[in-house]
Amino acid sequence: MTQALPENSDLAWDLGEITNRERAIEFIMQFETTLCVYSPNVEQIYSSYNIYFPEDYDRKMVILPDPGAFHDTFNGVTSDSVTATGLYIIPGELVGKTGLYLTNTVGDRGLGKRQLPFVAALKAIIRQRPAEDPFIPILGKGDLREFQDDWPILHLHRVRLSTLTELSNLDKTNIKNGVIEKLESLFMQLDKQK
Repeated sequence: MTQALPENSDLAWDLGEITNRERAIEFIMQFETTLCVYSPNVEQIYSSYNIYFPEDYDRKMVILPDPGAFHDTFNGVTSDSVTATGLYIIPGELVGKTGLYLTNTVGDRGLGKRQLPFVAALKAIIRQRPAEDPFIPILGKGDLREFQDDWPILHLHRVRLSTLTELSNLDKTNIKNGVIEKLESLFMQLDKQK
């Protein structure tokens, strides 16, 4: 059966610029059950979804939300409440190590001076944020990129709950808890790999 592209263009990511497609697929798949995806077209965050690479659409990655998991879809998340963080998840092999790392500088001249172990760095960022402005990381279309024509990297966005003035405090808490719960499952998965 051929998997069609979704009507929501935010959920069909073009991988045409990715040189090492196999490495990019392996990299992104480890986040399928652990990071939420945002769609500005419909103002939704999806925490339950599957990633596909349809053969008929050679250079596309398709994200299909679980239609039965309505409780895992967060509505009313306006695009002005989602901002780029400037933080990138990189494979440790890129810096001669194993595991995942977090860096804040990726450019034409290479990586910045600091790459920190992903779990420890992200936990520290989350812990240091004020309660009224928590760090809630998500992914969006275009966040999967390639560095130096061979290495996949992921740029992180974040939801700023304080800007979601149309949502109730309960809705905001559900978004925060849903995203963080998925992220904690990534932390546990990575701890098991050590």
